[in-house]
Formats: sequence, structure tokens, C-alpha cells
Amino acid sequence: MSDYWLLRPWATRQEVIEYLALHQAAQDFRLEVEHRAQVDAYCQWYYQVAEENRETLTRMQGELNVLAWFSRRSS
Repeated sequence: MSDYWLLRPWATRQEVIEYLALHQAAQDFRLEVEHRAQVDAYCQWYYQVAEENRETLTRMQGELNVLAWFSRRSS
């Protein structure tokens, strides 16, 4: 495509407009793909951290509550 432009030093106005529109569409598509990849990576990270937090909570619920021994209130 770039050779085409090098061989023709003077492009018509319509050709320039079409080229710029195509370039803009390609840029928009690339940005959309990058954005979706970032969202997917964030979602994977979020679900992993949530699962780790659930596992930690489960372990903590199974442990003895040592601090409750020092509480002055009776439960």
C-alpha cells in the first residue's frame, strides 16, 4: 500500500479522504482490541483475587478466635 503512494506523488482529494478514513478505522479497531484485552486481564485478576480471598476466609473461619478469649464481654 505504501508503494502505491510513493509511485503517485499527487493523490486526489477523495483518495486522501478514503485513506485517512481507513487509517482511522484501523486505529479504532486496534484500540478496541487493546481495551478488551485489558478488561479481560483485569477480570481474570479480579476473579483470582476473589477466589484467594474466599479461601482465606474459609481458613480463618476454621481457626480458633484467640482474641475472643481476652474479650471482657461474654458472648
